[in-house]
Amino acid sequence: MTTSTRGTAKVPAVLVLEDGRTFRGRAYGAMGVTFGEAVFSTGMTGYQETLTDPSYHRQVVVMTAPHVGNTGVNDEDPESQRIWVAGYVVRDPARIPSNWRSRRSLDEELARQGVVGISGIDTRALTRHLRERGAMRVGIFSGNALPDEGTMLAEVRQAPEMQGADLSAEVATKEAYVVPAIGGKKFTVAAVDLGIKGMTPHRMAERGIEVHVLPATATVEDVYAVEPDGVFFSNGPGDPATADGPVAVMQAVLERKTPLFGICFGNQILGRALGFGTYKLKYGHRGINQPVQDRTTGKVEVTAHNHGFAVDAPLDRATDTPYGRVEVSHVCLNDNVVEGLQLLDQPAFSVQYHPEAAAGPHDAAYLFDRFVQLMEGQRA
Repeated sequence: MTTSTRGTAKVPAVLVLEDGRTFRGRAYGAMGVTFGEAVFSTGMTGYQETLTDPSYHRQVVVMTAPHVGNTGVNDEDPESQRIWVAGYVVRDPARIPSNWRSRRSLDEELARQGVVGISGIDTRALTRHLRERGAMRVGIFSGNALPDEGTMLAEVRQAPEMQGADLSAEVATKEAYVVPAIGGKKFTVAAVDLGIKGMTPHRMAERGIEVHVLPATATVEDVYAVEPDGVFFSNGPGDPATADGPVAVMQAVLERKTPLFGICFGNQILGRALGFGTYKLKYGHRGINQPVQDRTTGKVEVTAHNHGFAVDAPLDRATDTPYGRVEVSHVCLNDNVVEGLQLLDQPAFSVQYHPEAAAGPHDAAYLFDRFVQLMEGQRA
């Protein structure tokens, strides 16, 4: 339940974690009540892309950067048609946005879209708590008639957990659409939308790819009806253990040896399709400054992440699967989490992060070129 109002800067708000830890601050954005999984993002910029990333569906995002909202909100940077975060937590929101592209303040945009937030709390202490205890359910309550802490805590503990959540169909397109190639068309790609960001098909279109974006519920027949040169599986929210439909589609793609590329949720889908398990990380990777090593080249990249689950695959050897051998191609240098998979006997690979660089560094842009090379090789 949310109610958008102005003048929330002095309205009291309370953040309650499911383990009972409580933070008191001021309302930010819409006033009301919201619930979700508390996670933190370490990016110092790019908040507009974070807010509109469908992968954040049902998550309350804590910004570790203390000062948020400096550049306001524009109409060019959203990655989807709406804000997807369940709630937003900042320490010191900008009082006056300053940027030539700004159209309104972040506070106004959150209120306009009914997103309940809180400001004026110690986000450093909250982040440390989540690092030590792990991501957990949370509620934000604001307004003049706040319930007592016992009632708030009980409501938080009744909220659904992220583990076991099947969410991709809730954020994906309901109807297929086409993003035309920029310049001459070279390839056709079927992109299964599990929570795709707008910049992703644009990056492919820049490389002469006509992208047919399909719903998360797309069947094998839907994929091959567009006569694709390659198949792409996008990022998205939820627990990959629930994604039996996309896993079955990916296995059919692997059987046909069609060039395949997956990112984020798509990486976890590939892991499952190959027979690996997935598991929930303690607090996940979120931000635009995560170090990853491409083990195929030895190069270290600064990358953009948003994931709370990971693939359980061996780092020290290639693994035999029904579709050929596979090895871990990328690894996070902070904690050795699997960040990419590559098949050695057919054209398929994936990464756990976001190479579209919206917002974020451009170190991983070459992955779209690698996808093009696979399709060129298959055509040859």
